[in-house]
Amino acid sequence: MTKPAKTPKLDTVGAEAVDAARAALLELVPEHDVGEHLGREAQADKVVTHFFDCTQRGYRGWRWSVTVARAPRQKVVTVDEVVLLPGPEAILAPEWLPWRERIRPGDLSPGDLLPSEEDDLRLAPAYTAADEEVDEAELKRVSDELGLGRPQVLSLDGRELAAERWYAGSHGPDTELARSAPASCASCGFLVKMAGPLGRLFGVCANAFANDDGRVVSFDHGCGAHSEARLGRRNLPQPLPEPALDTMRWEELETF
Repeated sequence: MTKPAKTPKLDTVGAEAVDAARAALLELVPEHDVGEHLGREAQADKVVTHFFDCTQRGYRGWRWSVTVARAPRQKVVTVDEVVLLPGPEAILAPEWLPWRERIRPGDLSPGDLLPSEEDDLRLAPAYTAADEEVDEAELKRVSDELGLGRPQVLSLDGRELAAERWYAGSHGPDTELARSAPASCASCGFLVKMAGPLGRLFGVCANAFANDDGRVVSFDHGCGAHSEARLGRRNLPQPLPEPALDTMRWEELETF
């Protein structure tokens, strides 16, 4: 069992070095951007950090942090670093999330592409999975529709009117989203087939990130969230430039 880390003791000399910490801060920051002394905190043995209020516009709740240290048996402190840190009430940007986790249904615009992951758990090779076949219960349901279950069912005219309405609507082929899509819904792995005559022309979208998720779409509809969508070379992330300061290797210095 590991022992808990010991809390460092506040060094008296470092704790009293408020003026020295403020003087070091004012060498780097205009005086009108430095407020009152907010407190001190022991970082390690004989290492103390002083906090000053930041009065610079746009940095409400931030604090100037000045760390001082002293050697054993010395009564004079030296300044280690001066940084600006957010305080408990600082206004910060929201926690960063990868773009894949930020995407929400309805975010796709015409021309946008949303490639599926190579190991997307929602997709499987066509030879390993298929829509469920009709079983006895399904046959009974269909037979009930013939008049034994509901008092009325959709007529041929009603079915044709629905098909025309769906096809001419925002989930058909004549939309900007569909025209700019890389492929049609007919070849998309997220398309769920429908039974009956309407299933010859329509299916249901099952891509949670697509604008049409959970809606009936025509086979010749489409969007950028197609299961086979891939980014073109021009759309691939650009390689990062070499760092201005190499922090991964030793830097050779001249000897005197």
